Amino acid sequence: MSTVTSSVVSDRVAAEPVGPARDAAFAHALDVLRDHRDEFNAQRHVPKDYISLLKKAGMYRASTPAAFGGEPMPPAEFMALVERIASVDPATAWVASFGSSLVYFAALPPESQARIYAAGPDVAYAGGLFPMQEAEKVDGGYLVSGLWQFASGCRGADILGIGLAGGPETGGKPLTALVDPADVDIVENWQVAGMKATGSHAIRADRVFVPSEMTFVRGGTPTIDEPLTRYPSLAYAAQVLAVVTLGAARGALDYAIEVGGAKTSITGGAAKGNRSVYKAGLAGAEAKLRAAKAFFYDSTNAAWAKAVAGTPIEQDEHALLRLSATHAAHVGREVVLQAFDLAGTGAIYETHPLQRYLRDGLVPAQHAMLQTATYEAAGALLLGLDAGIPSFP
Repeated sequence: MSTVTSSVVSDRVAAEPVGPARDAAFAHALDVLRDHRDEFNAQRHVPKDYISLLKKAGMYRASTPAAFGGEPMPPAEFMALVERIASVDPATAWVASFGSSLVYFAALPPESQARIYAAGPDVAYAGGLFPMQEAEKVDGGYLVSGLWQFASGCRGADILGIGLAGGPETGGKPLTALVDPADVDIVENWQVAGMKATGSHAIRADRVFVPSEMTFVRGGTPTIDEPLTRYPSLAYAAQVLAVVTLGAARGALDYAIEVGGAKTSITGGAAKGNRSVYKAGLAGAEAKLRAAKAFFYDSTNAAWAKAVAGTPIEQDEHALLRLSATHAAHVGREVVLQAFDLAGTGAIYETHPLQRYLRDGLVPAQHAMLQTATYEAAGALLLGLDAGIPSFP
């Protein structure tokens, strides 16, 4: 049986050098996405060859520690790239956002991290963590069996994570176990209306052995000390999903502006942009989006400055990261709906350009890390009370 450090990591696509070549690779990836986003949506996953383009653009080394050849990006810079991808196709951006998730690996022993990155720092990771499954403890590790849901991007991943129930050795905290995609089955059950292209299928394992050193507590204490490993990892996980909604809203508004600038409407009447309700609605949506985005990135940059300085990030600052992420997801959804409303009857057609942003842009606020209840949890922390939600903030 193979392990997660064998064949699966031996043939890596490397990022282009920082500068014009990297910028050109990112621009090329966006051009290809414009041409193939409908295809990705129809096949319900982002294919591995497109993941390779994102690797060349640096998206999958952005959270690899510098100690292992990575080029860790400040969260705001990485999320700005995800936002740009989302303005073209939110579902693909959702998959690209997991370029941030290698921060979790910082909780692994350094030797395990060295093995994972031995073939290069550009690693695509996907996790299906729930429901947490009981594993059989054996000499040197665990035998794992079960079915795990919501493994976004699993079709293009180099490494997969699955969730195990914790025990006394973890203080009751759940574990993530890393497995080779060749050792598990992907169960194609992603029958959804929105975010189809994320390919968030289920993962099934049958008595797969996972060494103890390839398991970690998600958000656990890092064994590598770098600025990005000091940044709150669970808050970052919520942020990279929320920023997808900001990009979806931007794409929807850009379409509304383009259509509103037309000289005439399809009916031959006054152009949409010359109607009072259109102008006022567009302006209001633009203001909402820019305000939510400012709060989002302001909170991000404030926490990042402390991470770089090695200064503790206080609980209220953690709370603001989560609050600004929830706010971005919910306001972004409102903006997408406003753009849909402005578009009128034509937007109900499946082939209408706004359908992409509508179907996908509504999803992030449904995620457990961004649901309405997280407003209450953030408010509780700001009041010095218990959040009442596990793993918050």
